[in-house]
Amino acid sequence: MQWTDRIRQVKIILVLAAIVIAVASLVVSHFLTRDLQAEERNKMEVWAEAMKDLSIADENTNLNLVLQVINKNNTIPVVVTDSKGNAQVFRNVELEGKNYEDSLKYAAVLAEKMKRSGGYIRIMLDEKTMGDYMEVCYDDSLMLKRLEYYPYVQLGVVLIFVVVAIFALLTSKRAEQNKVWVGLSKETAHQLGTPISSLMAWTEMLKETYPEDMLIPEMDKDVKRLELIAERFSKIGSLPEPVPSSMNEVLRHVVEYMDRRTSNKVEMICRFPRTEVVAKVNASLFEWVVENLCKNAVDAMGGAGTVMLTMQEEPERVVIEVSDTGKGIKKKEIRNVFKPGYTTKKRGWGLGLSLAKRIVEEYHEGKIYVKSSEIGKGTTFRIELKK
Repeated sequence: MQWTDRIRQVKIILVLAAIVIAVASLVVSHFLTRDLQAEERNKMEVWAEAMKDLSIADENTNLNLVLQVINKNNTIPVVVTDSKGNAQVFRNVELEGKNYEDSLKYAAVLAEKMKRSGGYIRIMLDEKTMGDYMEVCYDDSLMLKRLEYYPYVQLGVVLIFVVVAIFALLTSKRAEQNKVWVGLSKETAHQLGTPISSLMAWTEMLKETYPEDMLIPEMDKDVKRLELIAERFSKIGSLPEPVPSSMNEVLRHVVEYMDRRTSNKVEMICRFPRTEVVAKVNASLFEWVVENLCKNAVDAMGGAGTVMLTMQEEPERVVIEVSDTGKGIKKKEIRNVFKPGYTTKKRGWGLGLSLAKRIVEEYHEGKIYVKSSEIGKGTTFRIELKK
């Protein structure tokens, strides 16, 4: 639980850090872009005055300073048009067209776009008539455009970093959980091994001493059951290889075991195909999954009700459902039922369904989920296995 809380806290911190970086970047970029736009506007006003001086100059005018100002603009795209909208001069603009006339027409179109976006300066050539003027239309420089897009690129990089960091944390958490599962399973199998061996020896001695005692075979069954449980735990700690198995036989074993361990108030109903259904499973581990579902169903019903096992064979998969008439699961809790530690019982570790999910999804590459649940009416768990 502490590890889960720590992961949640780290995820929240990473997301908040990403938001702060993104907001700060956007704010700083906004002010910087605004200042650069104002500076480029001032440059274009000076450039426009230089163009005005060039247009009204005579043979006695010194144009050195004017030409120097005009030629210094190597970054800002600009198109100069007359009062009729015809392009006269252009600079730092890539034009399309087969000849000079087509290029001027394209330049006039660009000038109109620049004008609509607010980037133009009108210069009156005749102050008296106010009819003769030229317009200096300009656009943001390439550097300014890059600066406008930079915050969004930075935001994308930050988001990718956050996603990768969260994925790494979740992977680390899953790896640590796997180590815990493997260590717990192996240690449990190891600890069970010695007393089971001793019980097997004592059972054999009792068989020889009291060959007609009716209780000894039942004791032998329980010892073999313990041996099976130890074997299951040892397989959880390894990678058991699924083999083609009869699912009808696997489920019948579970039903026989549950019938012996439950009261007469619990009715077990089976609905299997008449033909044998074969799927690649590890029989002992898969029986454990179905047993867990059946035991949970019996607990949910309070020891009285109906448990129904249904199996269907489809073209590419085998579907098994375990339904009960118990108290049901709240909708907000359905997503938590397979998490380690989740339980509604007073006693228990809440590991049964978590183990079931691990066995089905990791060892058998299948799916297990709550198909439906209704408070007071019951729950249906569904398992899907590839054929």
